[in-house]
Amino acid sequence: MLRVFLVEDESVIREGLKDKIPWEQYGFQFVGDAADGEMALPLIRKLKPDVLITDIKMPFMDGLSLSEIVKEEFPRTRIIIISGYDDFEYARQAIVVGVDQYLLKPITRAALRDVLLELKGKIGQEAGQKDYQAQFQDEMQEFEKFPLRRFFEKLLDGKMSVKEIYEEAARLSLQMSASCYNLMIFTLFEKEEQPPREKRERFMRKQDEVLHYFLRHPQFILFRLNVSSYGVLVKGEGAQLEEAVERGLDHIRRICAVEEENHMGWYVAVGQPVERLSMLPQCYLDANHYFAYRFILPGTHVLTEKTLSAYLSDQEEKGVSSVDFMQMDPELIRDFLSQGEEGEIHNFVESYLGNIGSGLKSRMFRGYVFFNIRVAVVTFLKSIRVEQDKYQEEIEGAIPKTADSEEDIFAYFVEMLQIAMRIRNQINSYQGKKQFKRALDYVDSHYDQESLSLSQVAEQTGMSPNYLSSIFSQNMQKTFIEYVTEKRIEKAKRLLRQTDKTSGEIAREVGYKDSHYFSFVFRKLQGCNPREYRAEKK
Repeated sequence: MLRVFLVEDESVIREGLKDKIPWEQYGFQFVGDAADGEMALPLIRKLKPDVLITDIKMPFMDGLSLSEIVKEEFPRTRIIIISGYDDFEYARQAIVVGVDQYLLKPITRAALRDVLLELKGKIGQEAGQKDYQAQFQDEMQEFEKFPLRRFFEKLLDGKMSVKEIYEEAARLSLQMSASCYNLMIFTLFEKEEQPPREKRERFMRKQDEVLHYFLRHPQFILFRLNVSSYGVLVKGEGAQLEEAVERGLDHIRRICAVEEENHMGWYVAVGQPVERLSMLPQCYLDANHYFAYRFILPGTHVLTEKTLSAYLSDQEEKGVSSVDFMQMDPELIRDFLSQGEEGEIHNFVESYLGNIGSGLKSRMFRGYVFFNIRVAVVTFLKSIRVEQDKYQEEIEGAIPKTADSEEDIFAYFVEMLQIAMRIRNQINSYQGKKQFKRALDYVDSHYDQESLSLSQVAEQTGMSPNYLSSIFSQNMQKTFIEYVTEKRIEKAKRLLRQTDKTSGEIAREVGYKDSHYFSFVFRKLQGCNPREYRAEKK
Protein backbone atom coordinates (compact mmCIF):
# COMPACT_ATOMS: atom_id res chain seq x y z
CA MET A 1 0.00 0.00 0.00
CA LEU A 2 1.02 3.62 -0.59
CA ARG A 3 1.71 5.63 2.56
CA VAL A 4 -0.14 8.94 3.12
CA PHE A 5 0.71 11.81 5.48
CA LEU A 6 -1.71 14.72 6.16
CA VAL A 7 -0.85 18.29 7.26
CA GLU A 8 -3.79 20.56 8.12
CA ASP A 9 -4.03 23.26 10.80
CA GLU A 10 -7.83 23.09 11.12
CA SER A 11 -8.45 20.15 13.45
CA VAL A 12 -12.02 19.53 12.27
CA ILE A 13 -10.92 19.15 8.64
CA ARG A 14 -7.86 17.10 9.64
CA GLU A 15 -9.85 14.65 11.75
CA GLY A 16 -12.58 14.47 9.09
CA LEU A 17 -10.12 13.49 6.34
CA LYS A 18 -8.25 11.11 8.64
CA ASP A 19 -11.32 9.21 9.88
CA LYS A 20 -13.91 9.44 7.11
CA ILE A 21 -11.83 8.54 4.07
CA PRO A 22 -11.60 4.71 3.52
CA TRP A 23 -7.84 4.86 2.85
CA GLU A 24 -7.23 1.11 2.67
CA GLN A 25 -10.15 0.67 0.29
CA TYR A 26 -8.36 3.00 -2.13
CA GLY A 27 -5.02 1.19 -1.67
CA PHE A 28 -3.45 3.64 0.83
CA GLN A 29 -2.19 3.48 4.41
CA PHE A 30 -2.66 6.56 6.59
CA VAL A 31 0.66 6.84 8.50
CA GLY A 32 0.45 10.20 10.29
CA ASP A 33 -0.73 13.78 10.54
CA ALA A 34 0.39 17.16 11.89
CA ALA A 35 -1.08 20.62 12.47
CA ASP A 36 1.60 22.63 10.62
CA GLY A 37 4.66 22.24 8.40
CA GLU A 38 7.19 22.71 11.19
CA MET A 39 5.74 19.82 13.21
CA ALA A 40 5.23 17.72 10.09
CA LEU A 41 8.76 17.86 8.64
CA PRO A 42 10.58 15.63 11.19
CA LEU A 43 7.74 13.10 10.98
CA ILE A 44 7.87 13.10 7.17
CA ARG A 45 11.64 12.55 7.29
CA LYS A 46 11.08 9.57 9.57
CA LEU A 47 8.04 8.02 7.84
CA LYS A 48 8.96 8.83 4.19
CA PRO A 49 5.36 8.81 2.85
CA ASP A 50 4.55 8.20 -0.80
CA VAL A 51 1.86 10.90 -0.79
CA LEU A 52 1.75 14.16 1.18
CA ILE A 53 -1.56 16.04 1.52
CA THR A 54 -1.03 19.53 2.93
CA ASP A 55 -2.97 22.72 3.46
CA ILE A 56 -1.38 25.72 1.78
CA LYS A 57 -2.02 28.33 4.48
CA MET A 58 -0.69 27.33 7.93
CA PRO A 59 1.17 28.99 10.81
CA PHE A 60 4.92 28.50 11.44
CA MET A 61 5.59 26.85 8.05
CA ASP A 62 3.10 27.01 5.19
CA GLY A 63 2.31 24.24 2.72
CA LEU A 64 4.38 25.66 -0.14
CA SER A 65 7.54 25.92 2.01
CA LEU A 66 6.97 22.40 3.31
CA SER A 67 6.38 21.07 -0.22
CA GLU A 68 9.57 22.69 -1.48
CA ILE A 69 11.66 21.01 1.25
CA VAL A 70 9.96 17.64 0.77
CA LYS A 71 10.47 17.73 -3.01
CA GLU A 72 14.15 18.53 -2.47
CA GLU A 73 14.72 15.68 0.00
CA PHE A 74 12.20 13.13 -1.35
CA PRO A 75 11.67 13.85 -5.05
CA ARG A 76 9.49 10.76 -5.54
CA THR A 77 6.92 11.87 -2.94
CA ARG A 78 3.65 12.99 -4.55
CA ILE A 79 2.09 16.16 -3.11
CA ILE A 80 -1.56 17.25 -3.03
CA ILE A 81 -2.12 20.89 -2.01
CA ILE A 82 -5.50 21.83 -0.47
CA SER A 83 -6.57 25.43 0.00
CA GLY A 84 -9.51 27.65 0.65
CA TYR A 85 -8.03 30.35 -1.55
CA ASP A 86 -9.08 30.35 -5.18
CA ASP A 87 -5.98 32.27 -6.17
CA PHE A 88 -3.97 31.75 -9.35
CA GLU A 89 -0.73 32.90 -7.66
CA TYR A 90 -0.93 30.02 -5.15
CA ALA A 91 -1.55 27.56 -7.97
CA ARG A 92 1.38 28.98 -9.94
CA GLN A 93 3.74 28.66 -6.98
CA ALA A 94 2.51 25.12 -6.36
CA ILE A 95 3.32 24.16 -9.96
CA VAL A 96 6.83 25.67 -9.63
CA VAL A 97 7.47 23.66 -6.45
CA GLY A 98 6.39 20.46 -8.23
CA VAL A 99 3.05 19.79 -6.57
CA ASP A 100 1.01 17.09 -8.34
CA GLN A 101 -2.56 18.24 -7.54
CA TYR A 102 -4.22 21.43 -6.27
CA LEU A 103 -7.66 21.04 -4.61
CA LEU A 104 -9.97 23.77 -3.29
CA LYS A 105 -11.89 23.51 -0.04
CA PRO A 106 -14.41 22.24 0.75
CA ILE A 107 -13.03 18.88 -0.35
CA THR A 108 -15.52 16.19 -1.23
CA ARG A 109 -14.81 12.53 -0.67
CA ALA A 110 -15.36 11.79 -4.36
CA ALA A 111 -12.93 14.51 -5.50
CA LEU A 112 -10.19 13.31 -3.16
CA ARG A 113 -10.83 9.69 -4.15
CA ASP A 114 -10.42 10.54 -7.85
CA VAL A 115 -7.16 12.41 -7.18
CA LEU A 116 -5.78 9.58 -5.02
CA LEU A 117 -6.63 6.89 -7.55
CA GLU A 118 -5.08 8.95 -10.37
CA LEU A 119 -1.89 9.39 -8.37
CA LYS A 120 -1.86 5.70 -7.48
CA GLY A 121 -2.03 4.76 -11.17
CA LYS A 122 0.81 7.13 -12.08
CA ILE A 123 2.99 5.91 -9.22
CA GLY A 124 2.43 2.28 -10.19
CA GLN A 125 3.17 2.90 -13.84
CA GLU A 126 6.33 4.90 -13.17
CA ALA A 127 7.54 2.45 -10.55
CA GLY A 128 7.22 -0.42 -13.01
CA GLN A 129 9.17 1.45 -15.67
CA LYS A 130 11.85 2.52 -13.19
CA ASP A 131 12.19 -1.00 -11.83
CA TYR A 132 12.67 -2.40 -15.34
CA GLN A 133 15.07 0.40 -16.26
CA ALA A 134 17.07 -0.05 -13.06
CA GLN A 135 17.26 -3.83 -13.52
CA PHE A 136 18.31 -3.44 -17.14
CA GLN A 137 20.97 -0.88 -16.28
CA ASP A 138 22.30 -3.04 -13.44
CA GLU A 139 22.62 -5.94 -15.86
CA MET A 140 23.84 -4.22 -19.02
CA GLN A 141 26.02 -1.43 -17.59
CA GLU A 142 28.06 -3.26 -14.99
CA PHE A 143 31.10 -1.60 -13.42
CA GLU A 144 33.46 -4.22 -14.90
CA LYS A 145 32.39 -3.36 -18.44
CA PHE A 146 35.28 -4.27 -20.72
CA PRO A 147 35.58 -0.98 -22.71
CA LEU A 148 35.61 1.02 -19.47
CA ARG A 149 38.49 -1.04 -18.10
CA ARG A 150 40.49 -0.62 -21.32
CA PHE A 151 39.84 3.14 -21.30
CA PHE A 152 41.28 3.53 -17.81
CA GLU A 153 44.25 1.29 -18.60
CA LYS A 154 45.25 3.63 -21.44
CA LEU A 155 44.44 6.76 -19.44
CA LEU A 156 46.49 5.77 -16.37
CA ASP A 157 49.41 4.58 -18.49
CA GLY A 158 49.59 8.06 -20.05
CA LYS A 159 48.85 6.71 -23.54
CA MET A 160 46.08 9.21 -24.40
CA SER A 161 46.07 12.91 -25.21
CA VAL A 162 43.53 15.14 -23.45
CA LYS A 163 41.50 15.31 -26.66
CA GLU A 164 41.47 11.50 -26.94
CA ILE A 165 40.44 11.22 -23.29
CA TYR A 166 37.37 13.41 -23.82
CA GLU A 167 36.45 11.74 -27.12
CA GLU A 168 36.63 8.23 -25.62
CA ALA A 169 34.82 9.36 -22.45
CA ALA A 170 31.99 10.75 -24.59
CA ARG A 171 31.66 7.39 -26.40
CA LEU A 172 31.39 5.68 -23.01
CA SER A 173 28.96 8.34 -21.70
CA LEU A 174 31.38 9.36 -18.95
CA GLN A 175 31.34 12.88 -17.50
CA MET A 176 35.04 13.65 -16.90
CA SER A 177 35.00 17.45 -16.50
CA ALA A 178 36.03 18.71 -13.05
CA SER A 179 38.50 21.11 -11.49
CA CYS A 180 40.28 18.42 -9.40
CA TYR A 181 40.74 14.64 -9.51
CA ASN A 182 42.02 11.85 -7.29
CA LEU A 183 42.23 8.07 -7.48
CA MET A 184 41.31 5.37 -5.01
CA ILE A 185 42.49 1.76 -5.43
CA PHE A 186 40.93 -0.96 -3.30
CA THR A 187 40.77 -4.72 -3.05
CA LEU A 188 38.26 -6.95 -1.27
CA PHE A 189 39.02 -10.64 -0.87
CA GLU A 190 37.92 -13.75 0.96
CA LYS A 191 40.41 -14.88 3.59
CA GLU A 192 39.63 -18.57 3.09
CA GLU A 193 40.54 -20.27 -0.19
CA GLN A 194 37.43 -22.48 -0.12
CA PRO A 195 34.92 -20.70 2.15
CA PRO A 196 31.57 -22.37 2.92
CA ARG A 197 28.62 -21.29 0.80
CA GLU A 198 27.08 -18.97 3.40
CA LYS A 199 30.35 -17.09 3.87
CA ARG A 200 30.83 -16.71 0.13
CA GLU A 201 27.28 -15.39 -0.28
CA ARG A 202 27.79 -12.92 2.57
CA PHE A 203 31.06 -11.74 1.00
CA MET A 204 29.31 -11.18 -2.34
CA ARG A 205 26.54 -9.16 -0.67
CA LYS A 206 29.03 -6.96 1.15
CA GLN A 207 31.13 -6.51 -1.98
CA ASP A 208 28.04 -5.42 -3.91
CA GLU A 209 27.21 -2.97 -1.13
CA VAL A 210 30.66 -1.39 -1.47
CA LEU A 211 30.61 -1.25 -5.27
CA HIS A 212 27.07 0.06 -5.70
CA TYR A 213 27.80 3.04 -3.46
CA PHE A 214 30.33 4.29 -6.03
CA LEU A 215 27.97 3.51 -8.90
CA ARG A 216 25.18 5.60 -7.37
CA HIS A 217 27.10 8.86 -6.89
CA PRO A 218 28.15 10.96 -9.90
CA GLN A 219 31.38 12.23 -8.33
CA PHE A 220 32.78 8.68 -8.56
CA ILE A 221 33.60 6.58 -11.64
CA LEU A 222 34.17 2.95 -10.69
CA PHE A 223 36.22 0.64 -12.90
CA ARG A 224 37.97 -2.69 -12.61
CA LEU A 225 41.73 -2.26 -12.36
CA ASN A 226 42.71 -5.93 -12.58
CA VAL A 227 41.45 -9.34 -11.49
CA SER A 228 41.72 -8.54 -7.78
CA SER A 229 41.43 -4.74 -7.53
CA TYR A 230 39.10 -1.85 -8.40
CA GLY A 231 39.79 1.78 -9.12
CA VAL A 232 37.64 4.83 -8.44
CA LEU A 233 38.17 8.16 -10.18
CA VAL A 234 37.00 10.85 -7.77
CA LYS A 235 35.96 14.22 -9.25
CA GLY A 236 35.23 17.45 -7.42
CA GLU A 237 35.69 21.15 -6.95
CA GLY A 238 38.42 21.99 -4.42
CA ALA A 239 37.34 21.04 -0.88
CA GLN A 240 34.49 18.94 -2.29
CA LEU A 241 37.05 16.51 -3.70
CA GLU A 242 38.59 15.85 -0.28
CA GLU A 243 35.11 15.42 1.23
CA ALA A 244 34.17 12.92 -1.51
CA VAL A 245 37.34 10.91 -0.89
CA GLU A 246 36.63 10.82 2.85
CA ARG A 247 33.05 9.69 2.25
CA GLY A 248 34.31 6.90 -0.02
CA LEU A 249 36.87 5.78 2.58
CA ASP A 250 34.28 5.90 5.36
CA HIS A 251 31.90 3.78 3.29
CA ILE A 252 34.50 1.07 2.62
CA ARG A 253 35.72 1.15 6.22
CA ARG A 254 32.20 0.98 7.68
CA ILE A 255 31.28 -2.16 5.71
CA CYS A 256 34.59 -4.00 5.63
CA ALA A 257 35.90 -3.37 9.15
CA VAL A 258 32.87 -5.20 10.59
CA GLU A 259 33.44 -8.19 8.29
CA GLU A 260 37.22 -8.31 8.59
CA GLU A 261 37.43 -10.53 11.66
CA ASN A 262 35.36 -13.29 10.10
CA HIS A 263 36.07 -13.66 6.40
CA MET A 264 36.78 -10.46 4.46
CA GLY A 265 40.16 -8.91 3.77
CA TRP A 266 40.43 -5.36 2.41
CA TYR A 267 42.84 -2.54 1.58
CA VAL A 268 42.33 0.88 0.03
CA ALA A 269 44.93 3.40 -1.18
CA VAL A 270 44.46 7.05 -2.17
CA GLY A 271 46.73 9.10 -4.42
CA GLN A 272 47.53 12.81 -4.38
CA PRO A 273 44.93 15.20 -5.89
CA VAL A 274 45.68 16.66 -9.34
CA GLU A 275 44.10 19.48 -11.33
CA ARG A 276 44.34 18.03 -14.85
CA LEU A 277 43.30 14.81 -16.52
CA SER A 278 46.76 14.65 -18.08
CA MET A 279 48.23 14.42 -14.55
CA LEU A 280 46.22 11.31 -13.60
CA PRO A 281 49.09 8.92 -14.50
CA GLN A 282 51.20 10.53 -11.74
CA CYS A 283 48.26 10.32 -9.33
CA TYR A 284 47.99 6.62 -10.23
CA LEU A 285 51.71 6.06 -9.58
CA ASP A 286 51.32 7.60 -6.11
CA ALA A 287 48.24 5.52 -5.27
CA ASN A 288 49.82 2.33 -6.59
CA HIS A 289 52.99 3.00 -4.60
CA TYR A 290 50.97 3.33 -1.38
CA PHE A 291 48.89 0.28 -2.35
CA ALA A 292 52.03 -1.89 -2.47
CA TYR A 293 52.51 -1.35 1.27
CA ARG A 294 49.56 -3.67 1.96
CA PHE A 295 52.09 -6.52 1.76
CA ILE A 296 54.57 -4.76 4.09
CA LEU A 297 52.04 -3.40 6.60
CA PRO A 298 49.15 -5.90 6.54
CA GLY A 299 47.54 -4.27 9.58
CA THR A 300 47.19 -0.88 7.85
CA HIS A 301 44.05 -0.97 5.71
CA VAL A 302 43.87 2.65 4.57
CA LEU A 303 47.09 3.49 2.73
CA THR A 304 47.68 7.20 2.07
CA GLU A 305 50.56 9.64 2.32
CA LYS A 306 49.24 10.60 5.77
CA THR A 307 48.86 7.06 7.15
CA LEU A 308 52.28 6.00 5.81
CA SER A 309 54.26 9.19 6.56
CA ALA A 310 55.42 8.19 10.06
CA TYR A 311 56.43 4.72 8.88
CA LEU A 312 58.32 6.01 5.83
CA SER A 313 60.25 8.62 7.83
CA ASP A 314 61.33 5.89 10.29
CA GLN A 315 62.73 3.80 7.43
CA GLU A 316 64.97 6.63 6.23
CA GLU A 317 66.87 6.61 9.53
CA LYS A 318 67.26 2.85 9.74
CA GLY A 319 70.64 1.13 9.94
CA VAL A 320 71.44 -2.60 10.12
CA SER A 321 71.14 -2.63 13.90
CA SER A 322 67.58 -1.28 13.79
CA VAL A 323 66.20 -3.44 10.94
CA ASP A 324 63.01 -5.25 11.94
CA PHE A 325 63.72 -8.74 10.62
CA MET A 326 60.09 -9.74 11.15
CA GLN A 327 59.22 -7.29 8.39
CA MET A 328 61.74 -9.01 6.13
CA ASP A 329 59.87 -12.29 6.49
CA PRO A 330 60.08 -14.24 3.18
CA GLU A 331 56.33 -14.80 3.60
CA LEU A 332 55.82 -11.17 2.52
CA ILE A 333 57.46 -11.96 -0.83
CA ARG A 334 55.45 -15.17 -1.22
CA ASP A 335 52.22 -13.30 -0.43
CA PHE A 336 53.04 -10.74 -3.09
CA LEU A 337 53.77 -13.45 -5.68
CA SER A 338 50.42 -15.08 -4.84
CA GLN A 339 48.26 -11.96 -4.93
CA GLY A 340 50.18 -9.19 -6.70
CA GLU A 341 50.24 -8.11 -10.33
CA GLU A 342 53.21 -7.58 -12.68
CA GLY A 343 52.56 -3.84 -12.75
CA GLU A 344 53.08 -3.69 -8.96
CA ILE A 345 56.56 -5.27 -8.91
CA HIS A 346 58.60 -2.05 -8.84
CA ASN A 347 56.41 -0.50 -6.15
CA PHE A 348 56.61 -3.63 -4.02
CA VAL A 349 60.40 -3.82 -4.34
CA GLU A 350 60.73 -0.15 -3.37
CA SER A 351 58.52 -0.61 -0.31
CA TYR A 352 60.23 -3.86 0.75
CA LEU A 353 63.76 -2.50 0.41
CA GLY A 354 62.67 0.81 1.90
CA ASN A 355 61.84 -1.17 5.04
CA ILE A 356 65.52 -2.11 5.29
CA GLY A 357 66.68 1.50 4.89
CA SER A 358 70.39 2.21 5.22
CA GLY A 359 71.02 -1.40 6.22
CA LEU A 360 71.68 -2.06 2.52
CA LYS A 361 74.90 -0.05 2.77
CA SER A 362 76.46 -3.09 4.45
CA ARG A 363 77.92 -5.54 1.90
CA MET A 364 77.39 -8.48 4.26
CA PHE A 365 73.78 -7.52 4.83
CA ARG A 366 73.21 -7.18 1.05
CA GLY A 367 74.38 -10.78 0.72
CA TYR A 368 71.80 -11.83 3.30
CA VAL A 369 69.05 -9.97 1.38
CA PHE A 370 70.10 -11.68 -1.89
CA PHE A 371 69.81 -15.08 -0.21
CA ASN A 372 66.46 -14.16 1.38
CA ILE A 373 64.98 -13.17 -1.99
CA ARG A 374 66.17 -16.34 -3.72
CA VAL A 375 64.80 -18.63 -1.00
CA ALA A 376 61.41 -16.88 -1.00
CA VAL A 377 61.03 -17.11 -4.80
CA VAL A 378 62.10 -20.76 -5.02
CA THR A 379 59.82 -21.68 -2.10
CA PHE A 380 56.88 -19.99 -3.84
CA LEU A 381 57.51 -21.83 -7.13
CA LYS A 382 57.65 -25.13 -5.28
CA SER A 383 54.39 -24.29 -3.49
CA ILE A 384 52.57 -23.99 -6.84
CA ARG A 385 54.09 -27.35 -7.92
CA VAL A 386 56.55 -26.08 -10.53
CA GLU A 387 59.20 -28.68 -11.31
CA GLN A 388 62.77 -27.53 -10.63
CA ASP A 389 63.96 -27.92 -14.21
CA LYS A 390 61.25 -25.42 -15.29
CA TYR A 391 62.82 -22.55 -13.36
CA GLN A 392 66.35 -23.45 -12.30
CA GLU A 393 68.10 -22.13 -15.44
CA GLU A 394 66.31 -18.77 -15.26
CA ILE A 395 66.90 -18.45 -11.51
CA GLU A 396 70.60 -19.21 -11.87
CA GLY A 397 70.90 -16.81 -14.79
CA ALA A 398 69.45 -13.97 -12.75
CA ILE A 399 72.20 -14.08 -10.09
CA PRO A 400 74.36 -10.92 -10.56
CA LYS A 401 78.11 -11.08 -10.70
CA THR A 402 78.44 -8.47 -7.95
CA ALA A 403 76.44 -7.16 -5.02
CA ASP A 404 78.30 -3.89 -4.79
CA SER A 405 75.33 -1.50 -4.64
CA GLU A 406 71.74 -1.06 -3.66
CA GLU A 407 70.97 -0.81 -7.41
CA ASP A 408 72.26 -4.39 -7.83
CA ILE A 409 69.86 -5.56 -5.14
CA PHE A 410 66.95 -3.67 -6.70
CA ALA A 411 67.58 -5.03 -10.22
CA TYR A 412 68.01 -8.60 -8.94
CA PHE A 413 64.85 -8.45 -6.83
CA VAL A 414 62.79 -7.12 -9.76
CA GLU A 415 64.12 -9.78 -12.14
CA MET A 416 63.46 -12.63 -9.70
CA LEU A 417 59.88 -11.48 -9.12
CA GLN A 418 59.33 -11.12 -12.88
CA ILE A 419 60.56 -14.69 -13.46
CA ALA A 420 58.36 -16.13 -10.72
CA MET A 421 55.30 -14.15 -11.79
CA ARG A 422 55.74 -15.09 -15.45
CA ILE A 423 55.83 -18.78 -14.52
CA ARG A 424 52.84 -18.29 -12.21
CA ASN A 425 50.87 -16.57 -14.97
CA GLN A 426 51.69 -19.32 -17.47
CA ILE A 427 50.31 -21.93 -15.07
CA ASN A 428 47.28 -19.77 -14.25
CA SER A 429 46.66 -19.11 -17.94
CA TYR A 430 46.64 -22.81 -18.79
CA GLN A 431 44.41 -23.65 -15.84
CA GLY A 432 42.27 -20.56 -16.48
CA LYS A 433 41.60 -21.55 -20.09
CA LYS A 434 40.38 -24.96 -18.99
CA GLN A 435 38.23 -23.40 -16.28
CA PHE A 436 36.86 -20.77 -18.63
CA LYS A 437 35.90 -23.38 -21.21
CA ARG A 438 34.00 -25.27 -18.53
CA ALA A 439 32.27 -22.03 -17.51
CA LEU A 440 31.34 -21.17 -21.09
CA ASP A 441 30.01 -24.69 -21.72
CA TYR A 442 27.93 -24.44 -18.56
CA VAL A 443 26.48 -21.05 -19.63
CA ASP A 444 25.69 -22.33 -23.13
CA SER A 445 23.80 -25.25 -21.59
CA HIS A 446 21.93 -23.28 -18.91
CA TYR A 447 21.45 -19.72 -20.23
CA ASP A 448 17.69 -20.29 -20.62
CA GLN A 449 17.28 -21.02 -16.90
CA GLU A 450 15.93 -18.06 -14.93
CA SER A 451 18.13 -18.92 -11.92
CA LEU A 452 21.41 -18.69 -13.86
CA SER A 453 23.86 -16.23 -12.26
CA LEU A 454 27.55 -15.40 -12.26
CA SER A 455 27.89 -16.82 -8.74
CA GLN A 456 26.23 -20.08 -9.77
CA VAL A 457 28.56 -20.55 -12.76
CA ALA A 458 31.59 -19.65 -10.60
CA GLU A 459 30.61 -22.22 -7.99
CA GLN A 460 30.06 -24.92 -10.64
CA THR A 461 33.51 -24.32 -12.15
CA GLY A 462 35.55 -23.75 -8.99
CA MET A 463 36.29 -20.05 -9.52
CA SER A 464 35.54 -16.94 -7.50
CA PRO A 465 32.82 -14.72 -9.02
CA ASN A 466 35.30 -11.84 -9.23
CA TYR A 467 37.82 -13.85 -11.19
CA LEU A 468 35.19 -15.33 -13.51
CA SER A 469 33.75 -11.88 -14.20
CA SER A 470 37.18 -10.55 -15.13
CA ILE A 471 38.29 -13.39 -17.42
CA PHE A 472 34.85 -13.50 -19.04
CA SER A 473 35.23 -9.87 -20.10
CA GLN A 474 38.79 -10.45 -21.32
CA ASN A 475 37.97 -13.54 -23.35
CA MET A 476 34.58 -12.57 -24.76
CA GLN A 477 35.00 -8.78 -25.04
CA LYS A 478 31.67 -8.42 -23.22
CA THR A 479 30.37 -8.97 -19.71
CA PHE A 480 28.77 -12.15 -18.43
CA ILE A 481 25.31 -10.56 -18.36
CA GLU A 482 25.68 -9.13 -21.87
CA TYR A 483 26.60 -12.58 -23.17
CA VAL A 484 23.70 -14.33 -21.41
CA THR A 485 21.20 -11.67 -22.49
CA GLU A 486 22.29 -11.89 -26.13
CA LYS A 487 21.95 -15.70 -26.06
CA ARG A 488 18.45 -15.41 -24.59
CA ILE A 489 17.27 -12.78 -27.08
CA GLU A 490 18.68 -14.75 -30.04
CA LYS A 491 16.75 -17.82 -28.94
CA ALA A 492 13.63 -15.69 -28.43
CA LYS A 493 13.93 -14.29 -31.97
CA ARG A 494 14.22 -17.83 -33.33
CA LEU A 495 11.10 -18.92 -31.43
CA LEU A 496 9.18 -15.85 -32.58
CA ARG A 497 10.03 -16.64 -36.21
CA GLN A 498 9.50 -20.39 -36.11
CA THR A 499 6.65 -20.98 -33.60
CA ASP A 500 3.28 -19.56 -32.62
CA LYS A 501 4.09 -19.47 -28.90
CA THR A 502 2.97 -16.40 -26.96
CA SER A 503 5.46 -13.83 -25.66
CA GLY A 504 4.84 -15.10 -22.14
CA GLU A 505 5.64 -18.69 -23.11
CA ILE A 506 8.78 -17.61 -24.96
CA ALA A 507 9.87 -15.43 -22.05
CA ARG A 508 9.76 -18.41 -19.69
CA GLU A 509 11.49 -20.65 -22.22
CA VAL A 510 14.49 -18.31 -22.58
CA GLY A 511 14.90 -17.60 -18.85
CA TYR A 512 12.65 -14.64 -18.01
CA LYS A 513 10.02 -15.21 -15.34
CA ASP A 514 8.51 -11.75 -15.94
CA SER A 515 7.13 -11.43 -19.48
CA HIS A 516 6.92 -7.64 -19.15
CA TYR A 517 10.62 -7.43 -18.35
CA PHE A 518 11.36 -9.77 -21.27
CA SER A 519 9.51 -7.36 -23.59
CA PHE A 520 11.38 -4.42 -22.06
CA VAL A 521 14.80 -6.05 -22.68
CA PHE A 522 13.78 -7.20 -26.18
CA ARG A 523 12.81 -3.65 -27.16
CA LYS A 524 16.03 -2.24 -25.70
CA LEU A 525 18.17 -4.57 -27.81
CA GLN A 526 16.04 -4.89 -30.96
CA GLY A 527 14.24 -1.55 -31.18
CA CYS A 528 10.80 -3.18 -31.23
CA ASN A 529 8.73 -5.42 -28.98
CA PRO A 530 8.36 -9.19 -29.57
CA ARG A 531 4.95 -8.82 -31.25
CA GLU A 532 6.26 -6.22 -33.72
CA TYR A 533 9.31 -8.37 -34.45
CA ARG A 534 7.15 -11.41 -35.20
CA ALA A 535 4.82 -9.41 -37.48
CA GLU A 536 7.76 -7.98 -39.41
CA LYS A 537 9.45 -11.36 -39.92
CA LYS A 538 6.23 -13.10 -40.98
